[in-house]
Amino acid sequence: MLTLTLLGLSIGLVANAFPTQNSGNGKNWVVIVAGSKGWHNYRHQADACHAYQIVHKNGIPDEQIVVMMYDDLATNEQNLTPGVVINRPNGTNVYKGVPKDYTRNAVTPDNFLAVLKGDSASTKQGSGKVLKSGPNDHVFVYISARGAPGLLAFPNDELYADDLLDVIIYMHKNKTYKKMVFYIDACDSGSMMTKLPDDINVYATTATNSYACYYDEKRKTYLGDWYSVNWMENSDVEDLSKETLMRQFKVVQSQTRHVMQFGNKTLANMKVKAFQGNANARPAPPMTLQPVLEPGLIPSPDVPMAILNRTYSSAVALYLNKLRSHLKGIEQLKQKMQKVVQCVTGDNRENPKILSVKMDRLQQQCYKDAVSHYKKHCFSWFFPEHEYYLRDLYTLFNLCGSGYRTDWYCIHLIPPSFYTSPQRFRSIQFLFRKFHIFRIEDNWK
Repeated sequence: MLTLTLLGLSIGLVANAFPTQNSGNGKNWVVIVAGSKGWHNYRHQADACHAYQIVHKNGIPDEQIVVMMYDDLATNEQNLTPGVVINRPNGTNVYKGVPKDYTRNAVTPDNFLAVLKGDSASTKQGSGKVLKSGPNDHVFVYISARGAPGLLAFPNDELYADDLLDVIIYMHKNKTYKKMVFYIDACDSGSMMTKLPDDINVYATTATNSYACYYDEKRKTYLGDWYSVNWMENSDVEDLSKETLMRQFKVVQSQTRHVMQFGNKTLANMKVKAFQGNANARPAPPMTLQPVLEPGLIPSPDVPMAILNRTYSSAVALYLNKLRSHLKGIEQLKQKMQKVVQCVTGDNRENPKILSVKMDRLQQQCYKDAVSHYKKHCFSWFFPEHEYYLRDLYTLFNLCGSGYRTDWYCIHLIPPSFYTSPQRFRSIQFLFRKFHIFRIEDNWK
């Protein structure tokens, strides 16, 4: 009898230390929240969309997933790839198929708390979808937002720690879950869970200090948050039926600063799939992700300034490159004009004068023909970057005024590849005969 009693006690201890991996006949429910709006906060909604793709591909149906996000990225005027949202450099589109349960002004703390309580009557705007979970169900809540001590910022309001804790206690008392897990990515998000009891089967991990990552030069914004992409990319590449919450926590903790855990930590021995997937569904095939060598971490509060600095630096670099190109073009034009004059006149002592000052000898028809030929065969000034070509047309003016023929003067600028065509070569011979050209420069550059 004593042996049986000890055996029963040991089984109970093991059961408490290692909770059951599935919810029996229960379901898995998910609530995903992006608590911001605006292109500069791109990363929060990208995180939320990515989280949806993970739980969806691991077998949780949309009717058991509630998504709250402002939804102003896919059609944003700054989005160069309309309908596409990515969460890592060169990443896949995580926006496709994401439910639009609560968007725009429906992304509120009151709606979020009503969703958790299963109180559809208290929701305003949105789909009205709420948790319909019961005592055998698992609930996974993921939030990516801005934060401060004791609160999480939503697009137009704040969620306070004591209000969230009150709802968690309400859910426990009303048996609307068997086990529940929170992942929260926001500055000071640890302060949201410091009073979380450890005896109500709720486990939470938080970023505490949130860092933006993966700056995208084309989109001019950050694609993700470091805590978030670390847990999600872990879920992407691992078999969630084998990966535990504790191992995922340690992976994230090793790569992210100040990650913390709260509540009933024995739940961390459970498999990730018990919350991010359907226990009865076939595990999603693990992905292969190329490592990002430099994530470019920046504290979340500094993101707007960092984007401005990067945008300014990029603009300055672009300006300097254009200026260098412009100056180089001017110098190349001067060199080509010098070759033109030398080719037309030979080593005439008047060359420096032809190249440097505007003469007063006008040969109007010659000048018109020369300009027309120059515009057609050499350079056109009907592009902003080529307008400076107009300035050097005085050279043609001077050549005409000095009695030289100019309707063939660009002949020396033709590249060697021109002569690969017999027809083109014959046309060159014709020009040579017509204008009595007996010499052409060997330097074609």
